[in-house]
Amino acid sequence: MEWRTFFYHNPPLPADRIVVKLVLEANPSESVFDRAVALSRVGGDVDLLKEIAVLFLDDYPKSLHELHQAVETRDARRLERTAHGLKGSVSNFGARPAVDAALQLETMGRAQKLVEVEQVLHTLELALAALRPELESL
Repeated sequence: MEWRTFFYHNPPLPADRIVVKLVLEANPSESVFDRAVALSRVGGDVDLLKEIAVLFLDDYPKSLHELHQAVETRDARRLERTAHGLKGSVSNFGARPAVDAALQLETMGRAQKLVEVEQVLHTLELALAALRPELESL
């Protein structure tokens, strides 16, 4: 098949959708967002879930910045504290890949073992990038 025909029938995905696709391909049994879990956390209130999602989307870039600074300065305590807070936030959405990555960062910080911390932070960034469009579509 000629490439022009391929792209006509299969238009390129936006970057955030590519990330979602990569995360799901890496963990096909895991969803980046569990709507049932998220709704159960807010007592089934869809409007409240939307509000929480908006607040999270506004706030999580600050947490990522904090994590990057903690990694740069090798501040294990700051890494643990920031990852713990972010883990709690993403758990509200049943976002297992993001929760797992944040937990791993938190554990690394607590143990003060920052070997390969950059790769784990990158995994968290991918999981959050995959979660973002799901929350924006609420």
